[in-house]
Amino acid sequence: MKPLLDHASLVLKLMPALLDAGACLLRCRAEGVDAELKGDGSPVSRADREAEAIVLAALAHAAPQVPVIAEEAVAAGQIPDFDTAAFLVDALDGTREFLNGGADFTVNIGLVENGVPILGMVLAPASGRLFVTLGPGEAAAALIPPDRLGAGFEPRLTRIATAEPDVRALRVVSSRSSRSKETEAFLGRFAVGRDERLGSSVKLGIIATGEADLYPRFGPTSAWDIAAGHAVLAAAGGTVTRADGQPLVYLDKSRLGEREPFLNPAFVAWGRASLIPADLSRPA
Repeated sequence: MKPLLDHASLVLKLMPALLDAGACLLRCRAEGVDAELKGDGSPVSRADREAEAIVLAALAHAAPQVPVIAEEAVAAGQIPDFDTAAFLVDALDGTREFLNGGADFTVNIGLVENGVPILGMVLAPASGRLFVTLGPGEAAAALIPPDRLGAGFEPRLTRIATAEPDVRALRVVSSRSSRSKETEAFLGRFAVGRDERLGSSVKLGIIATGEADLYPRFGPTSAWDIAAGHAVLAAAGGTVTRADGQPLVYLDKSRLGEREPFLNPAFVAWGRASLIPADLSRPA
C-alpha cells in the first residue's frame, strides 16, 4: 500500500466532518429519535446512521485508498476487503447513553495499520471534549462549545500527556453499563483511590489527558469502539493491552468467518506501562 496521507493533514481534513457528525447527533436527539434493536441486541437509531454517513463521505474524499470498517455498515453486511490498513469508525459510541439523555457518547475515527492504531479522533459532542492524535507520540485535546459544532469552528488544540500514577491511590475509570466480577477481581490487585463510572470511549481520552490512570474492560466491545481512543492514549504516553498484558491488536483477517469478527477480548487501558504487573497473566 502507498504511504497514507500526512498524519496531521489527515486529522485537519477530517475535523469538519467529525464536528458535523457531533452536531448531527445533538440535533437528532433534540428532535427525538426512536431506537430499534440490531441482531446482536444493541440499540441503533437514525442518529447512528446519519452521523456515520457524514464520516464515511469525508473519508472517501480525504483518503479514498484506505478501506473503512464502520459499525452500521458492518451491521448491514458491508465489510470491505482490507489488507494492512483500514479506518475503524463508530459514529455513535454509547447509543444507550445517547438515548437516555447522558453526555458520555462519542464519535470515533481510528486508523489501524498492521494491527496497531496509529491515528485517532474522539469527540464527545454533549460535553464538547475532543481528543486527537497529531502524529507518533503527539496527542492533543480541546474543549468545544456544543453550539459551535458543525459551524466551521476550528478548535484550539492543546498537547496532552498521561500522568505519572500514584500507585497508592490509582484513579480508575470504569464502564457505567458493564461492571463484572472479573472487573472487581482485577481492581483488587491495585490500591484504588477513585473509581469513576463513565460511558463510551471518552474514558480513554480522560486517561490520555492525565485525569485518570486505569480502565479495565471485561464486558463486550468492538474494534471501532476503542481503536481511536487507543491511538490517542498511545500517542499521549499510555498503552492498551489484553487482560493478560499482551498487546491488543486489531483487524485479524483470519477471524472474518466468525459471527462477530471485530469483537475485542477483555482489555485494560493504562496511563503508563509501568503500571502493568509482571504477573498479570496469573489469576487474581
